[in-house]
Amino acid sequence: MNPLSLLGELGRAILTMFAAFGRVALFALDAVSHIFRPPFYPREFGIALLNIGWLSLPVVGLTAIFTGGALALQIYAGGARFNAEAVVPQIVAIGMVRELGPVLVGLMIAARVTSSIAAEIATMKVTEQIDALVTLSTHPMKYLTAPRVLAALITVPLLVAVGDIIGIAGGYTVATQNLGFNPAAYLKNTVDFLELRDIVSSLVKGAAFGVIAAIMGCYYGMSSGRGAQGVGRATKGSVEAAAVLILAANFVLTGVFFSL
Repeated sequence: MNPLSLLGELGRAILTMFAAFGRVALFALDAVSHIFRPPFYPREFGIALLNIGWLSLPVVGLTAIFTGGALALQIYAGGARFNAEAVVPQIVAIGMVRELGPVLVGLMIAARVTSSIAAEIATMKVTEQIDALVTLSTHPMKYLTAPRVLAALITVPLLVAVGDIIGIAGGYTVATQNLGFNPAAYLKNTVDFLELRDIVSSLVKGAAFGVIAAIMGCYYGMSSGRGAQGVGRATKGSVEAAAVLILAANFVLTGVFFSL
């Protein structure tokens, strides 16, 4: 292939990527703006709260407790090489609250909630239910997107807080039952080491990840193709995009909170 053709292909790919970012950004701004403007749909909001928040608790809890326990074992084994086993409580606490808790909860929400939202809305598009909403003078963004985004904004930080606590509890259980740590000393070291900034950053990350997960599900559902293949592609694409954006947002937010 000649260099000019190769350069043209690269340029087209870059322009396509920026166009996609622009469409997502405009969709996100539109979705967020509809949260604050009537009419409101409390029933849809309540269902979204249940699906995103309450029904995600089991997977979040199991993920967090096993991660906290494995983290304690790994830190103990690694610290033993430098006679630094005593740092297990501090590192488990900071690792769960700053990074692992928010990121793992965000990825679990992307896997569970984003895929569900994308599949549901894409199916509604394929079966022309969204067209029916427009016919009934119901704005699809207002009825389908705004309640889900608001519910994710509220519930995912709470899930992150629960995940942080359960993850620390998993590390505490392993450390005190298997590694010989004193329970009172472990808890004291955990509480003394955590700062308010760590907790705030964890909750802010949870809110950002929740919004990303909900918006990606709604965006890919609304823009899905026709037929079963369109629904499948929308579901797959929504999870991939949400996971990548969550990790990118985590990098940015970590820099904002902890680079000072």
